[in-house]
Amino acid sequence: MLNKYRLFQRANGVFYWQDNESGQQGSLRTKDRKAAQKLLHAKNEAHRLPTLNLTMARAYLSAHDAKMNTRTWLAVMREMGTHGLQCSQERCARTFCSKAFDSICSKPLVQTTAEDLLEIVHNNGNSVAHYLRRLHNLACDIGWLAWPILAKRVWPKIRSKHGRAVTAQEHAEIIASEKNPEKRAYYELLYETGAAQSDAAELTAENINWEEGLLVYHRKKLGFDSEPARLSIGPKLRKLFESLPKSGNLLPTIMTAGANVRSTEFSRRCRIAGVSGVSLHSYRYSWAHGILPGQRCGSWKSCGHDPRRSWEW
Repeated sequence: MLNKYRLFQRANGVFYWQDNESGQQGSLRTKDRKAAQKLLHAKNEAHRLPTLNLTMARAYLSAHDAKMNTRTWLAVMREMGTHGLQCSQERCARTFCSKAFDSICSKPLVQTTAEDLLEIVHNNGNSVAHYLRRLHNLACDIGWLAWPILAKRVWPKIRSKHGRAVTAQEHAEIIASEKNPEKRAYYELLYETGAAQSDAAELTAENINWEEGLLVYHRKKLGFDSEPARLSIGPKLRKLFESLPKSGNLLPTIMTAGANVRSTEFSRRCRIAGVSGVSLHSYRYSWAHGILPGQRCGSWKSCGHDPRRSWEW
């Protein structure tokens, strides 16, 4: 095994060490050659023993898994991209394409240190830290990491920003400033139903049961095996539905736009309307805050406590 450091003497008689890889230099603070050689030997031994141990560990690991020494974080990202619903897979793919993960994308798992992960965590926000921890845990769970790089207690706590509801006044200002009838109907639909933005955007006329006065749809994030959401249609919601297409998608342009486009457009609309601190998800907060304490239940049912709505969860 080649030495990491070599010895040289400068014109003033003082001996120095130099890193053979990086070229970094440092003084040994002595003019005695024997003393300098002993100090250099100590530096090389201090480096050699951890390197030798790591080399032996890799040899044992490769006997267990031939790809253990070469598998990179990109392989873990691809594996995570196959888990969950289609929307979750797409969200993972978008996240891992960000520059935040560039530093470890091609780095072998066994060569990754705690500093590598902490640097990513400290230089980015909650979302990156969340996905990095999921990535790390997946690598451990499927045996691609022999031991955790960061212990559970070391991972920083995710502190999300406090979300708030859209007020009736703010909603009125947003609607008043929006001239596009389909977008205006979309915001009205979110306000009256409290639906998630993707669920509302993909509603069709077939989701409306006019005979029973119900809006019935499956939550996108739960899949079609789950129990569908059922909402009693009140006067305002009925009037809104009567103005929308009688077949196919209720909001065809909104549906094809994509979640990111819808969120960006809503942010622009809020700036124009002079409304700040809300997002499309704030409509769900608005719905939730309108429910009286203790009235939650496991299904949708009629209620009359809120004049804006005719249903609750």
